[in-house]
Amino acid sequence: MGQEFFIKSSNLENKVRQLLPSQGGLGAGQDLSASTQIVPIVDLTESAEGSNFRADLQSALSFDSATTFSVNTTETTLISNTGYYRVTGSAAGVSSSSTTYTGKFNIKDVNLTSKTLYNYVVQASTNADPVFFPFDFIVFMTAGDTFTAVTSVNTFSFQGSTRQLADIDGNLVNP
Repeated sequence: MGQEFFIKSSNLENKVRQLLPSQGGLGAGQDLSASTQIVPIVDLTESAEGSNFRADLQSALSFDSATTFSVNTTETTLISNTGYYRVTGSAAGVSSSSTTYTGKFNIKDVNLTSKTLYNYVVQASTNADPVFFPFDFIVFMTAGDTFTAVTSVNTFSFQGSTRQLADIDGNLVNP
């Protein structure tokens, strides 16, 4: 049988009151206590939230949910709706002796102010070395935002796909 200890901490008591307002915190005359007895805990959070998908499965790409893209020497809008999106794929190119190549992922707001999220650079080289940059990241889009990709030359491109993971309020979108 475990031993029970009483804890006197105004910080902990205030936190319990904050987290459990409908229960009146601890209530008058009740103390926090701890025990040396081991009690197993079963986490039912996912089921209680209505989702039984593991996080990695929820972010899976599928035939119906993935939108593919190929960007080469132009600026292309990849996403223009609100929510959370997974962007995955690769950037590939070949260096040249005289030109430094670039590729960028940008978000533009409603005022068309652009912010570069990722910038890929292939330095000029006499070796004609191929380069390959895999990417896999998540972007959050608010109303009026557009997510674009742009490359500077036809020997440098982005290939990949986008998939919505959740709406703007964080409600998951399954594959």
